[in-house]
Amino acid sequence: MKSDKEKMTMGEPYIPMGRELFDQRQHAKEQLFLYNNLAPSKIKARNQLLKGLFKETGSRFFIEPPFRCDYGYNIRLGENFYANYNLTILDSAPVHFGDDVLIGPNVSLFTASHPIHPEPRVAGWEFAKPITIGDRVWIGGHTVINPGVTIGENTVIGAGSVVTKDIPANVVAVGNPCRVLREITEADRAPVGGQQ
Repeated sequence: MKSDKEKMTMGEPYIPMGRELFDQRQHAKEQLFLYNNLAPSKIKARNQLLKGLFKETGSRFFIEPPFRCDYGYNIRLGENFYANYNLTILDSAPVHFGDDVLIGPNVSLFTASHPIHPEPRVAGWEFAKPITIGDRVWIGGHTVINPGVTIGENTVIGAGSVVTKDIPANVVAVGNPCRVLREITEADRAPVGGQQ
């Protein structure tokens, strides 16, 4: 018989209120309490806490506190990852960030979801779908990324977007729901004052 954790990470319906998952969430909260309350100068100590919590990290990463997640063990950071203040990751399913990813402030990634019908929802059932963010993606502030979404490499997600479906590589996408606005071109190469 599968445990609730096994069901959760395999995308099957599960009840998150059992002891195993509760204890794992509590462990993450304890680690993040320490992380979010360390002095700003304690960068190495903060990163060590995340290395112990996450499934995998690159050698260079920085997450501005405060930061929140459910479990931590489903999160993989690529090399040279940066996230601004108030990143929230509900990582009931795997969340994978590629290399050179840039995250604006107040971004939320939600792998967990609930049934549409009220009866199973009230009964406490959940399910989760993974999120994948490609290499060199920039996600603007106040963006929400929903369960099961993949964002292709080099793509820019405009601030305030709600991403409900996959977004391809090499595009600028914005809005609620998030839609492709245009492709990224050579005209965007200018480091300052490039096209928006």
